[in-house]
Amino acid sequence: MGFTPDQSISRIVAFARSKGVNSFGGLVPTGLYGQRVAQSLIGAVRRSGGRIASIESYDRGQAAIVAAARRLNARGTIDAVLIGDSSRMAALAGPALKVGPRRLGTELWATDRTIGKTAALRGAWYAAAPDAQFDRLVTRYRARYGKTPYRLASLGYDAVLLAVRSAPNWPIGRAFPARTLIDKDGFAGVDGSFRFAKDGIAERLLEVRQVNAANSSVVSPAGTAF
Repeated sequence: MGFTPDQSISRIVAFARSKGVNSFGGLVPTGLYGQRVAQSLIGAVRRSGGRIASIESYDRGQAAIVAAARRLNARGTIDAVLIGDSSRMAALAGPALKVGPRRLGTELWATDRTIGKTAALRGAWYAAAPDAQFDRLVTRYRARYGKTPYRLASLGYDAVLLAVRSAPNWPIGRAFPARTLIDKDGFAGVDGSFRFAKDGIAERLLEVRQVNAANSSVVSPAGTAF
């Protein structure tokens, strides 16, 4: 039910390639998430026919990410740089990056509604689940409980709805009818349309947003069907 960097990176690389981006660089943190980001970036760029110029890793911290950005600067011509970390870390790296006219982000940026305050990230692209249905959930939740739900509350909400949807075909005392979850057309959820792949991981239709001074705007809407 969650979100994976592979899907957001595949979406943003495909979009960037459609806009003429050919060579990609990457800044990724050390650790498991950074490894997955690097692997996803390499795979997505290769599938799209682009070129990986360089990927630099760093231990999370201002000095380390700035040093990694400077190493990337020395690698030559790069059209776009993916900063595979939170918007807070991206804000530290942005001013130090001199290569690549375009900055790219991951799904981690989607939770920051003030990302546009960092001038060096304005114009950057990142992929994320649509917010329209979640915003409606927030409105209802606030009216009922007087506070804002966590962003990941959408996953629990959708999980319960899927269970309820399967309940009419779930005899008491029998195993959960998991086959009802395998629908190639997918489901409409709080975070947009999704379906489960053969590995059991949710495949999502994501939109592409561009960072602006005020906030972010959608430059490529999420698909409406798989």
